[in-house]
Amino acid sequence: MSQNKNELAMIKKDTVDVVAEKVKAFQENGDVHFPPSYSPQNAMKSAWLTLQGIQDKNKRPALEVCTRDSVANSLLDMVVQGLNPAKKQGYFIVYGNTLTFQRSYFGTMAVTKQVTGAKSIDAAVIYEGDEVDYEMKNSRIVNLTHKQKFGNINKENIIGAYATIVLQDGEVYQELMTIEELRKAWSKAQFWGKDQEKEKKGSTHDEFKQEMAKKSVINRACKKFLNSSNDSNLVLDHFNHTDEAAEEAQLEEEIQTNANGEIIDIEYNEPEQEQEPEQPSDQPDGDLEQAAMDFEQKEAQTTSGPNF
Repeated sequence: MSQNKNELAMIKKDTVDVVAEKVKAFQENGDVHFPPSYSPQNAMKSAWLTLQGIQDKNKRPALEVCTRDSVANSLLDMVVQGLNPAKKQGYFIVYGNTLTFQRSYFGTMAVTKQVTGAKSIDAAVIYEGDEVDYEMKNSRIVNLTHKQKFGNINKENIIGAYATIVLQDGEVYQELMTIEELRKAWSKAQFWGKDQEKEKKGSTHDEFKQEMAKKSVINRACKKFLNSSNDSNLVLDHFNHTDEAAEEAQLEEEIQTNANGEIIDIEYNEPEQEQEPEQPSDQPDGDLEQAAMDFEQKEAQTTSGPNF
């Protein structure tokens, strides 16, 4: 990293220290309440260490190219949501001279549990030959049943996925996506080609299709449920700002790239009420999910678009 210790100290003073004071004021005013297990100070220490290793797509240090306002805002978004990059609950990504914080789907699950008091958040994949039945009540899925035979399990035969959020009082919220809807969500990532209709052989979304499907339907369920359950929550404000800031920064970077003479094909999509809940813990279960999560982190750090 090209910055010396004095430069880093100045950046830290203008970002981390400013955010720490703002968060302290939020706490004193009762605007935000963190779980007992969450330490804003420790989260910011982890974030600061992480930021010193983040680079843009040209391998330049993020703290060298990004505005201090964007660094401070990304830290604030992270802390108010009660997230910590050390737990792989989100990633810092550079767009031009703007730093953004983007949640992983484990981060999305953590925020959902914090805001709604959800007891569990789970997802399951539907394969060809499975029996799925449900009713619609007030435009919501209810009484969903899913019967599956072991022989149906094959990543090439996935036809959909669903997520289930269970609250403390037993209320259940469910979201279902077809394979077409899943691929539409995946197509928003930069690595998805313009005319690509399905996941490429050997890609993350091919090798780990089950986990990617669960991740996407969990994201959508959490975001829809959060935005329908509370519209006056500081955490929710920053939850939505995280996504909006990433969309705006990405679009601005693409516009600047065009203005500099590079011909690219821009297809801007309005952000959906979509993305990644049960989170039994902050750590995934099983080698398959861990591998998929490692791929997610790698892609988030090497692409300029969110990974769905």
